[in-house]
Amino acid sequence: MTGRAQANLLVAVGLPILLLLAGGSAAAEKAWVRGEIRLNLRTGPGTEFRIVGVAKTGDGVEVLKRGEGWTKIRLPSVDEAGWIPVGYLKPEPPPTLRLAETEQRAEELLTQLSELQEEAVKLREDNGVLSVQDGEQQAKIKQLTMENMELHAGARYPEWITGAAIFAAGMVLGAMLHRNSARRQPTRIRL
Repeated sequence: MTGRAQANLLVAVGLPILLLLAGGSAAAEKAWVRGEIRLNLRTGPGTEFRIVGVAKTGDGVEVLKRGEGWTKIRLPSVDEAGWIPVGYLKPEPPPTLRLAETEQRAEELLTQLSELQEEAVKLREDNGVLSVQDGEQQAKIKQLTMENMELHAGARYPEWITGAAIFAAGMVLGAMLHRNSARRQPTRIRL
């Protein structure tokens, strides 16, 4: 038995007993009819009292009072409380009821497992698509980074060429002007 099952059993059995000891009729004890039987629910503690209902195997009942040879209970399906003979109640549900609850829980868990498996497949597919997109984006970032570095490195190149061309043109123009002025005869008159 797991720790959780022990804790549940302790709560299921210990709590009603503690409440009975602490407050009397403040909270009723929970119990189930044991075995494959049908019990007459009577108005008093004895077979001479009138039958007000039937408790059968698997019925959950509230234990209201324990008497000598008889137990006063309340069935959820009957408005009136009644008495049954002692010895037919157990503190846990019968195996058939526990089996049905376990089967229902197993079915719910299988449904959850199926949904989670479908979700896992979808997440794997999405992860594959995103991984491809991430690779493409990383390659694009690398390419743009390289282009940016090339642009920054060569940004001054046109300015240097323009400056050198202007300087060279100035030198050539200066040389031509100097040559033309040297060939010309002075127009001065000497006296």
